[in-house]
Amino acid sequence: MLLVIDIGNTTISLGAYDGDRLAASLRVATVLQKLPDEYASLLLHLLPLNGIDPKSVDKVAICSVVPPLTGAFEELCRKYFHAEPLTIGAGTRTGVKIRMDNPREVGADRIVNAAAAFQLYKTACIVVDLGTGTTFDTVSASGEFIGGAIAPGIGIAAEALTARTSMLPRIELQRPERAIGTSTVKAMQSGMVFGYTGLVESIVSRIQAELPSKALVIATGGYAGLLAAETGIFDAVAPDLTLYGLRLIYYMNRA
Repeated sequence: MLLVIDIGNTTISLGAYDGDRLAASLRVATVLQKLPDEYASLLLHLLPLNGIDPKSVDKVAICSVVPPLTGAFEELCRKYFHAEPLTIGAGTRTGVKIRMDNPREVGADRIVNAAAAFQLYKTACIVVDLGTGTTFDTVSASGEFIGGAIAPGIGIAAEALTARTSMLPRIELQRPERAIGTSTVKAMQSGMVFGYTGLVESIVSRIQAELPSKALVIATGGYAGLLAAETGIFDAVAPDLTLYGLRLIYYMNRA
């Protein structure tokens, strides 16, 4: 059984692959203060609840944008799963060429998403990852990662608005009935949901205009479902794209 782990700034997404089948997926909060044994205790409890015997895990792939937790998960994998994890980083084979000014500064999750998208669709792609940050990653028709754009995520934008104002409350990020909000909460929901839909549409349109031919647009990340319901700009919604990419890269490097 292959366990894939995507360590993000807000959420840690995990998937258990039985061959090429995603047998289980789960998410836990990212907490910098947790120790390896604490995360191990959590996983050893959650995996059986999702139908996975922890003893069946003998392979692990890790993608992390939170350096303090990278080592913690590598340690727990060795100690509790007796597996040497493959941690995606410089030198890891991914199947995509990185055409950036400084390839080492590109987040591992962005590379994993690009590799997964190109493997799945075999054409030029724009991957829009709607998570803590909103990233737009562009893959050419020949499988080259050529860059993209990064914006604040809708969740942290909503939190910043509440934190930096005296009168605005915390809100649930959901679609309002109308753009013209008839209460403060509805007005904030309109600004967040419809505003970020416009942001995504605008940046994707600008990226498409710079490409030689139209690229497929793929949505992933925790807020993909929310924003995909508001626009027809996405050709596909792939919530498990990063997990699929981790599996792909693991076998590419450990074959």
